[in-house]
Amino acid sequence: MAQGVRFVTGQIKLSVCCGTVNNQCGDQQNKEELQWDIHGVRLLRAILQQESRPMKVLFKNIRVLAGVHDSSPDYVSGAAMADLPVMEDAWLAVEDGLIADYGKMSEWPGISDWRELEVIDAEGKCILPGWCDSHTHLVFAGSRAGEFTDRIRGLTYEQIAAKGGGILNSARLLRDTPEETLVESALQRLNTIMMQGTVAVEIKSGYGLTTESELKMLRVIRRLKELHSLTIQSTLLAAHAIPEHYKANPDAYVDEIITTLLPRVAEEQLADFIDVFCETNYFTVEQMERILEAGAKYGLSAKVHVNQFNAIGAVSAAVKHQALSVDHLEVLTEEDLQALKGTRTMPVGLPGCSLFIRIPYTPARRIIDAGLPLALATDFNPGSAPSGNMNLVNSLACIHMGMLPAEVIQASTLNGAYAMGLSQSHGTITPGKEASFIITRKMQSLDEIPYYFGDNPVEEVWVKGTRVTGLETRGE
Repeated sequence: MAQGVRFVTGQIKLSVCCGTVNNQCGDQQNKEELQWDIHGVRLLRAILQQESRPMKVLFKNIRVLAGVHDSSPDYVSGAAMADLPVMEDAWLAVEDGLIADYGKMSEWPGISDWRELEVIDAEGKCILPGWCDSHTHLVFAGSRAGEFTDRIRGLTYEQIAAKGGGILNSARLLRDTPEETLVESALQRLNTIMMQGTVAVEIKSGYGLTTESELKMLRVIRRLKELHSLTIQSTLLAAHAIPEHYKANPDAYVDEIITTLLPRVAEEQLADFIDVFCETNYFTVEQMERILEAGAKYGLSAKVHVNQFNAIGAVSAAVKHQALSVDHLEVLTEEDLQALKGTRTMPVGLPGCSLFIRIPYTPARRIIDAGLPLALATDFNPGSAPSGNMNLVNSLACIHMGMLPAEVIQASTLNGAYAMGLSQSHGTITPGKEASFIITRKMQSLDEIPYYFGDNPVEEVWVKGTRVTGLETRGE
């Protein structure tokens, strides 16, 4: 049925024949095409899912069912990250969009009720929780491919930013781009990452850098939540860079964020979290603390950029403000490690950024061997990590960060879910959680997922109990 849908210049074209939504009728004279603008996507998706989704699905003969927990922890830490709970030769039952039960085929109770049931044979394939990407900048305008060439010629990230590139470049592009265009391009990116196995994603603002443009970005993210099947969390990152007109007085921009922008974000309920890029030449620790304190008054937990290029005391300050996550950590001191111990703040590594702009990788072994948890995310953005491919992130973490395959799976599922407040609904195969998971192609072991770097091991993605295809924006 989804073959009747295609994405055409911002509109959905739907084949309607004989009064039904389908693409099968041979009577061309009775067929007409209706065009829906992007506001109709949500309704269209609901129609398609309602007509095609069975109430119950049973997967049998699963080679490896991974991430199984009868009762899910919030996250895993230290040595436990290498202990990925799996069940071989397994079955999995899904009902009403949720995981209902699972077990070994040798103990399979059989089928007593065949009504509204679809049975899928997963022989030779693995099923595991879908990727939870807790750090992206997925809403943006245009590309920064020119800066890519500048880096090849020898300019550093900081040098590019100093001459007006980087985040300020993205901000200029975004201000001139209509919301509708931003929504359309972001929907395409969401479909791409979904078909690579991502089932939940956090998206930040931060390319607005004015009150109105930041609100514009957050409203785009709100529309994406309405239009797309993936679970989406939104983060206010107005403190991403200092706008050009505030260069002489950065504190005045912090004042604008706190006194003007935050109340409007809270009034419209546009954000789930608040973020600050705390780094030399960006925002100081003191400025970060002011913004986090103000955000907390509106119920916004902190997820912060820290220690990408320098260690300036931001980790301990973020922990003091009970940040949900501290992201980047390419530079990590012993004091930072000690500050994280005994807390519920999740360290997040972003190896795609390290690869693309050739900076050190987050020291995963030091973090895990210190007994701490670690999540992985893509940092998908147009400047320093133009890829939302979590499979590539997992391979990079094994190759460059010394992580075991079991560790990267836990870091990209349960710990990633925790890092955006979703560990109660995502990240494990647990009865009662959303049935949002990956079915791999046939493989001998889960180690093959990061082993075949640059590949897509995902054969099917299921989101909330429904098989997704990505056809909404991929055309006929």
